[in-house]
Amino acid sequence: MKAPHNRSLPDNRQEAPADSHPGAVGAFARYFVFWRTTIARDREMVEAVVQPDHVGPSHELRTALERWPGVYYWSTGTDANRLVLVRAIGRPQKERWWLHGILFLGTFFTVWMGGVWMGGALPLDVPIRTLQWFRSDDLHALVANIADWARASVGGLSFAMALMGILLSHEMGHYFAAKRYGINVSPPFFLPAPIEFNFIGTFGAFIRLRSPVVDRRQLMDIGAAGPWVGFVISLVILGVGLHQSFVIPADHGAGMIVEFGEWRFGDSLLTLALRSLLVGEGTPVLHPLAVAGWVGMLVTALNLLPLGQLDGGHIFYALFGDRQRYIGVLAWVGLVIMGAWFWPWWLLAALILVLGGGRLAHPRVLEYRRPLPPSRRLLGWASILLLAATFTPVPILI
Repeated sequence: MKAPHNRSLPDNRQEAPADSHPGAVGAFARYFVFWRTTIARDREMVEAVVQPDHVGPSHELRTALERWPGVYYWSTGTDANRLVLVRAIGRPQKERWWLHGILFLGTFFTVWMGGVWMGGALPLDVPIRTLQWFRSDDLHALVANIADWARASVGGLSFAMALMGILLSHEMGHYFAAKRYGINVSPPFFLPAPIEFNFIGTFGAFIRLRSPVVDRRQLMDIGAAGPWVGFVISLVILGVGLHQSFVIPADHGAGMIVEFGEWRFGDSLLTLALRSLLVGEGTPVLHPLAVAGWVGMLVTALNLLPLGQLDGGHIFYALFGDRQRYIGVLAWVGLVIMGAWFWPWWLLAALILVLGGGRLAHPRVLEYRRPLPPSRRLLGWASILLLAATFTPVPILI
């Protein structure tokens, strides 16, 4: 490592020749030229320069790495002789699985009721109609209402299963990418929402990173994994849903019509191309699966915005470093301008400021000077193209 960088190390970091320090990495001493260790919360992170004879790695180093009680990865490109090791220290945190289970089931129920509402029925329609029947004795109306509610309930259930699958796959993409790097990460927290405030029945989901991200490579992989996994699942569900949707003549304006009423969903470049390919001429009246796929595409785009701690903030910081702050300001101003055509963009812009404490810039990672490998730069640019393809300037045409 470069000597000037040594002077900037905090007190909880140590750098020394590999043969001068015993302890957790002592078994690797003969393989390293020198190394540096960082203790951050509940993780020990070691960055080492490997002796040329053991780069690859050698059989001896590979055997030693198999005994390392954590994870490791090699730098690529010009720093191919650098090895990063991460291990947990202290007692593992006990997860509150009961809380995650309750939130998941509660969110599933509210999303299901949102699907029922989109199917043209009210979630409490049956008990209300039943009470009315006791007063009017109109059995025929009660049976017809129950039949309508059951039809909407089946469609709502397919919508809930699809959308919850998309959200779960998105969060598990983050989760497993973080686990790959030995980061202490929580299971997903799902957020239910009353359908009076959010017609899809959820405010989304999130995970918590409880130990720091070491470098921009980790940040890129963790930030991009969720949107890409969620996008793939959304694409499949949207394609299946469009295939099951029916088409009316294209004289009802732009966009796609939701089956329960006069709302129309706007198009991104990708949804426009997909419905042109699968539907052709005409306006599709969306099947519940298509609605879930469309929402999944919107969630992908919103998460990829280059703002603060959003997935896009992670990706743009990993790709551009501190210059992300200027891109974030431009993106935020763009949201404010687009609010003239779709006022909820103003709410999103305000919410991002509140949650970020007024900051649009992404915080630095521990080893922010470490360069991003070429393969991750390619992933970053591909993610920017994904944002361009999935972003819908006016999501709902009223």
